Amino acid sequence: MENNEKVRCLIIGSGPAGYTAAIYAGRSNLAPVLYEGIQPGGQLTTTTDIENFPGYPEGISGFDMMEDLKKQAIRFGADVRYGIATEVDFNKSPYSVIIDGEKKVEADSVIIATGASAKYLGLPDETKYSGMGVSACATCDGFFYRKKVVAVVGGGDTACEEAIYLAQLACKVYLIVRKDYLRASKIMQQRVRETENIEVMFETQTIGLFGDGNLQGAHLVKAKGTDREEYIDLPIDGFFLAIGHKPNTDIFAKFLKLDENGYIITYNGTTETNVPGVFAAGDVADPRYRQAITAAASGCKAAIDAERYLVENGL
Repeated sequence: MENNEKVRCLIIGSGPAGYTAAIYAGRSNLAPVLYEGIQPGGQLTTTTDIENFPGYPEGISGFDMMEDLKKQAIRFGADVRYGIATEVDFNKSPYSVIIDGEKKVEADSVIIATGASAKYLGLPDETKYSGMGVSACATCDGFFYRKKVVAVVGGGDTACEEAIYLAQLACKVYLIVRKDYLRASKIMQQRVRETENIEVMFETQTIGLFGDGNLQGAHLVKAKGTDREEYIDLPIDGFFLAIGHKPNTDIFAKFLKLDENGYIITYNGTTETNVPGVFAAGDVADPRYRQAITAAASGCKAAIDAERYLVENGL
């Protein structure tokens, strides 16, 4: 394959994890090369305002924050490029990564920061109102819905957790559940029942959203396909998806150990994977927290782990 290249540290993916890894790797003179992936800057570029990241007392847009991190990485020598990793070979070092199906990069160390993608219902309106009422992270965006009315879609533990969290901020939370029962654990079901301002809407599906500019409500259908079928227009200010995330790990599955949901498994509190010299940072290895600050922290750890690996192995 033409256009072959050899690097000491290759970072796959951007966002707070990838860019922070690039900052630390650059400061360690690793001359890191970072490929930004399909969504440069990661999920946060679709977030209008970030108010819970330390150092921004007035808040900052997700796009602007990622631009700041990118500039800082470049300042310390990171080579930030647009491109998508389409194939990898971790059988032996140096490891091989194919970019855009045509360029081969060999790397002594690899940091994977490809993130996880929130699962959506697939409605065109979800894109239309993204950042204008539609969110996939209650912890990130719930603050903006204080004393407002919101809906959470999902019936598992995550949906219940998000609904309970939002109930502390919003005046009313609707939990929209497709089935006639909650899949969540018993303790989470009990907490939902005991939270006065949460109303569970069983056997209910969202078929559309509406609003003039910002989201103003959801088109719902209850008991679809039965003689009890009923169409409802529910006025809400916020619509939160809580039907899970899919880690972007498909191309690594042949080589790395993943958990039952596809997240990369790391070991002993480090970012180390089962392949020496390959590290994972951010949401791709984090099914629990999924926050910008924790992703950035793990990017720092990955760069330090990579630097130590390279030194210890004389690379």
